[in-house]
Amino acid sequence: MKSKKLLRIPLKTGLYDPAYEKDSCGVGMVANIKGIPSRQIMEDAYLVNSRMDHRGGCGFEENTGDGAGILVALPHNFWKKIAKEIGINLPDKGSYAVGNIFLPQDEKEREFCKKEIQNIITLEGQIFLGWRPVPVDPKKADVGPAAKLSQPVIEQLFIESAAGIDQDEFERNLYLIRKQFSHRLRTDKSLTQASLLFACSLSSKVIVYKGMLTPSQLFPFFPDLEQKSFETHLAMVHSRFSTNTFPSWDRAQPNRYMCHNGEINTLKGNVNLISARQGVAESELFGQKLKDLFPIAEPDSSDSGNFDNILEFLMLTGRSLQESIMMMIPEAWQSNTIMNQEKRAFYEYSSSLMEPWDGPASIVFTDGNYIGAVLDRNGLRPSRYYVTKDDKVIMASEVGVLPVDPENVLMKGRL
Repeated sequence: MKSKKLLRIPLKTGLYDPAYEKDSCGVGMVANIKGIPSRQIMEDAYLVNSRMDHRGGCGFEENTGDGAGILVALPHNFWKKIAKEIGINLPDKGSYAVGNIFLPQDEKEREFCKKEIQNIITLEGQIFLGWRPVPVDPKKADVGPAAKLSQPVIEQLFIESAAGIDQDEFERNLYLIRKQFSHRLRTDKSLTQASLLFACSLSSKVIVYKGMLTPSQLFPFFPDLEQKSFETHLAMVHSRFSTNTFPSWDRAQPNRYMCHNGEINTLKGNVNLISARQGVAESELFGQKLKDLFPIAEPDSSDSGNFDNILEFLMLTGRSLQESIMMMIPEAWQSNTIMNQEKRAFYEYSSSLMEPWDGPASIVFTDGNYIGAVLDRNGLRPSRYYVTKDDKVIMASEVGVLPVDPENVLMKGRL
């Protein structure tokens, strides 16, 4: 019988407070600039992450990692094949979502959670299509005992969009669905394994595979990632080193929109000020349902998780990915006399709405359409990039994680 002691990170005790959890990690991205999906992007992403193995941590068991993961654009051809195998009639690309959901190990609690999620989907007017147990192979991946002991059951959730709504509105509905079931189930005192419930992603654009793994274990652990039909035009990878903190399945990265190397040292102030503004927040897009998204910053999230929460909120309430990132991670603009006046005006205006999330931090971000990376104004995290003549962009915490022929380099540099 599995011990309950390893199912979650410890509660606040003495000098330890999970709110101060920070990471020092390896981050990377690979993308086709023209948006053409291929299997090669997946292979490149795996190589990038595997070569940052030393940036990830492990416990006293060398095969129990602090965390590793990958975010990719939804591979439509792969899902069509899978849906046919499990009896789901999948609609056109952009009209359905797939999410990787961590669920309790206990069967009764797991079924209760799944029914609650299905009810919320129906109440929000979307169409529940089905569940698929995610194939995992801990033996092939040589996953350590501590990671296996705390491993949640992982299932994929398929949802079809309601008739007459576009993809952006569908994404907002998925956000509402996920926030509601997360808030409701993770705080349910009747569930002994409520802390295992976690949505890695729930989107019509991207999907996240992650866990308490090492980078080299990631693809062997998730056989989906090794399938030839699993193709993407972009991939974001992460190798976690949980500095003086506890590894866990849900705190592995990437998060839903970003991954992060470093720490957010202004976190407490950022979260407090976001929480203070909830009482006066309004949204034309969400109307009265806006309150269902609160708290925006989830109390049991890490610094990276909270950054992701706020980024998601800004984007899904109407701002672009680029604008949201610039609001949260501004340049050092006040004394920059050569900055474009329009950009300077943007930063000055945004400073009245959002305090900077200062690191040092290197952040990679994507919404499934665009992908990018940014350093905070301290500029103290390595972030090297290449742009190649065959339309590929590569960025990572290290140089040399992916072999590139010098003659194929269009440009290179550091953030």
